[in-house]
Formats: sequence, structure tokens, C-alpha cells
Amino acid sequence: MAELALMCTSCYIIDHYVARRCHMATPHNPPAAVRRALRKLGADIHDARRRRRLTMAVVAERAFTSRSTLQRIEAGDASVGIGIYASVLQALGLLDGLAHIADIGNDSVGQALSSAELPKRVVLTRSPRSSRND
Repeated sequence: MAELALMCTSCYIIDHYVARRCHMATPHNPPAAVRRALRKLGADIHDARRRRRLTMAVVAERAFTSRSTLQRIEAGDASVGIGIYASVLQALGLLDGLAHIADIGNDSVGQALSSAELPKRVVLTRSPRSSRND
């Protein structure tokens, strides 16, 4: 009986944890802004592929992935790894743009925070004088 009670308590804890976890954003259920950004990236990749007049099979082969994964990328699927997105961008000749996404030159918030932490004044501290008789 005590074993059953322990099992039920464990089930309750697990159920409670799973229920709370469902309300948090996960890689498979990202916030709306992330989903929008990935859909736009996927649409841009789709358009870039079509402008280059490349089939999905050719781009998938060049990116060392499957055609179905490329379809998921073009749909903006959040469960596809960033490495696969990068491989597809490289296959299209667009990888350089990825390297600049979080570049400090594009990070105005980070630059503002860094500037706010700069000291107002710089104080020169003098070392103690040594005696001339040494």
C-alpha cells in the first residue's frame, strides 16, 4: 500500500511537472516572434532557391540533407537544427549573412549597455615613492 502511495505521489509530481512545462516555450513551440522570423527566413530561402533556378533536390544534395528537410526549412520549421539551415544557406551562397547576425556592429543594445558601464572619470593611482638611498 505504501508502495502504491509512493507511486501515486511520483505520478502527481511528474504530471505537475509536465503540466507546468507545457506552458513554457520549448524548441518545438517557440514564441510567435521566433515562428514569424523562421517563416520569413524559410520564405527567403525558398525565393533565393527559385531565383537561382535550382530544384529542391539539387539544393538538398549540395547541403547534404534530404529534400523533406529542405521543405521543412522553407516552411520555417523550428525543429530543424541551425547547422542544417547554415548548410542550406551555404549551398545557396548566402552563408556570409549568417556570420553577421549577432555581430557587435549590429548589436545596438549591447553597445549601449557597454557604453553605460564606462567609468565617468579615470583616476591615476600613483605607486609609493621609493627612497633614494636604496
